[in-house]
Amino acid sequence: MWLSQFLLVLVVIALCVSAEAQQQGKIPRIGVLLDSDSPRLKSFRQGLRDLGYIEDKNILIEYRFAKGNPDRISALAADLIDKKVKLILTAGTAWARAIQQVTVVTPIVLAVSGDPVAAGVAASLARPGGNVTGLSMISPEVSGKRLELLKETAPKISRIGVLWDRIVPENIFDFRTTEVAAQAIRLKVESLEVRTPADLEPTFSLALRQRISALIVIGGGVTNSEQERILAFEVKNRLPTMHELLTYAESGGLMAYGVNQADMFRRAAKYVDKILKGAKPAALPIEQPTKFEFVINLKTAKQIGLTIPQTVLYRADKLIK
Repeated sequence: MWLSQFLLVLVVIALCVSAEAQQQGKIPRIGVLLDSDSPRLKSFRQGLRDLGYIEDKNILIEYRFAKGNPDRISALAADLIDKKVKLILTAGTAWARAIQQVTVVTPIVLAVSGDPVAAGVAASLARPGGNVTGLSMISPEVSGKRLELLKETAPKISRIGVLWDRIVPENIFDFRTTEVAAQAIRLKVESLEVRTPADLEPTFSLALRQRISALIVIGGGVTNSEQERILAFEVKNRLPTMHELLTYAESGGLMAYGVNQADMFRRAAKYVDKILKGAKPAALPIEQPTKFEFVINLKTAKQIGLTIPQTVLYRADKLIK
């Protein structure tokens, strides 16, 4: 008697497991491949919820983080492909290129990126033509705008250091456009290139030897991950600084002018939705920014002894007091 009951229980359990497996098989599984977890992912999840997706109920997400080691991207991407993900969400054209070395079939959605065409991961913004689509931060006018705001904030500056990550392909474009914009308003630009975190201290020393009077920080693998060290250098040397990433100003940088990356991650959910419903990334136009935000940290201004002109304050979208 007990044996038959035991066998019946085993059958019921097996049926439940099978039903659950079948149910999970019907739920779309996507991959997220980034350097680390961040508040931006909360925005992405919110974007999914706005579209009716609830994690672990009607969508499954496999998270993989390189944790400061870009050499791991290919292996992590291969692992996601083994998990049969429908697409991979990532950030940056360098990451997209690394993933493309593993797959040219699985769709790749860029939550944020520089110039995917110049980086060779898409044929054009209007028709990407391959397996990469998503959102780009590229805008030729933005470099000039950052310089204009920086010069208006600190009129006496004459030599500006541009801190940028040489490994990121689109950063070359950002630096070149900054050079051109600086010539138009008679400012001298010094290139402060880094490739690894170990390059930061020698680069800081170089900046001081060059007697830079202001700084522009362009987003990249090193500059993003070494935020605390960069902010400490700015404040210690009382350098008026303009950042590309809004999060820098929110964390203690003087100013930032750029796109809202959290919002871009939220909008990336729309690309995920379209692809899960059958759209091909090759035909999904890559979105360019239409709105830029200007953030000023008044606490940092006071700390470095800089008075922000009222004309600049009026132009800010957000003041941190």
